Amino acid sequence: VDVAVIGAGPAGLATALAAAKHNCSVLLLERHQHLGGILPQCIHSGFGNFILKQNLTGPEYAYHFIQQVKTQNNITIKTNTMVLQIKDNKSVIAINPTDGIFTIQPKAVILAMGCREKTRNQILIPGTRPAGIYTAGTAQQLMNIFGVIPGKNIVILGSGDIGLIMARRFTLEGAKVHGVFEIQPTPNGLLRNIVQCLEDFNIPLHLSSTIIEIHGKHRITHVTTVQVDDNKQPILGSEQKIACDCLILAVGLIPENELSHQISLTIDPETSGPIVDEHMHTSKQGVFACGNVVHVYDIVDDVTLSANIAGTSAAQYVQNKLPSTRHIKLEAGENVKYVIPHFISGNEETDFPVYLRSTKTLRNVVLTLEDSQHKTFFDKKIKYARPAELLKITVSPQKIQETKSKQLTLHLR
Repeated sequence: VDVAVIGAGPAGLATALAAAKHNCSVLLLERHQHLGGILPQCIHSGFGNFILKQNLTGPEYAYHFIQQVKTQNNITIKTNTMVLQIKDNKSVIAINPTDGIFTIQPKAVILAMGCREKTRNQILIPGTRPAGIYTAGTAQQLMNIFGVIPGKNIVILGSGDIGLIMARRFTLEGAKVHGVFEIQPTPNGLLRNIVQCLEDFNIPLHLSSTIIEIHGKHRITHVTTVQVDDNKQPILGSEQKIACDCLILAVGLIPENELSHQISLTIDPETSGPIVDEHMHTSKQGVFACGNVVHVYDIVDDVTLSANIAGTSAAQYVQNKLPSTRHIKLEAGENVKYVIPHFISGNEETDFPVYLRSTKTLRNVVLTLEDSQHKTFFDKKIKYARPAELLKITVSPQKIQETKSKQLTLHLR
């Protein structure tokens, strides 16, 4: 096969289509029994506003791409298929009930495994280990796929987007959400979700607050919350006990990169995803990555955009048409947490997107792209920047070609 795509969520579906449209044979591998990844359980709207110019639900957005994938003769789909290993020569070892253990030898591999949620063990909440503690995504699956509501009195820890959406979902199903508790001084979700999911339903948001203990023997009975200071340390005397039968954790997402570590891809410690250039090419020749496996995107449209780039680039690599690279490193500068892509070539003919996150909430700042001689290649006024929302700019390669510097830095100041 020309291209093997690992993962058939929104990124995997779009990247398989992009590669197939460039006359490559594609094998799409998905460990679940259905295509679409997380999308089938995301029954809220807000998908496809930019890519498809429609306001769709998650299942509708997935259906749009699944239908296209199934009609492409050069895409082979294998569901219920778990990839066990990727070797240095790009061979992929996988297993499923039909074929047993088998090996694929593609000319290019695209990683589209998405991300996973942080669990209670990763944030170390003290207390007992009763029933009734779920990640937000698990609760979403229980309610939207299986029709089971996991509790009636809910406390939500963390203000990630899935947690905010589930606060609204629980309320619509008649449960009582006692509050969303966020240890940071600012919420971690999109502003639209703060308004539409919390404010519109009068659900309290408690910033600079967290849970310090879980109580209950067989099932959770209550939690102890506390306010924290600027150093995230509990403020004595601010403890409160809140009765609940369900605790929902929305404390962050981690790119799913076990396979990336197997083939020793260079990983960005800030994003926990592989380092990529503007072609979504990783540090290993012929291995590409896209979607939330690289870093956690805010909206599915940007996931699809990165997948289109990765699929097209993988096809060009297979056909020996991928442009030669003159690697210039993109660095995170003042008030910038990280930048994607990490490297650019300046040899592209078309503009390409650059994503970044701010380290703190900023107002009326200027985003600049500078070389080591402080020459500015790009500047844009930003009215409002916050860590929870990705900033996206479009960079023209013609401007980059002017520099002889091997490093460009993005600043927000």
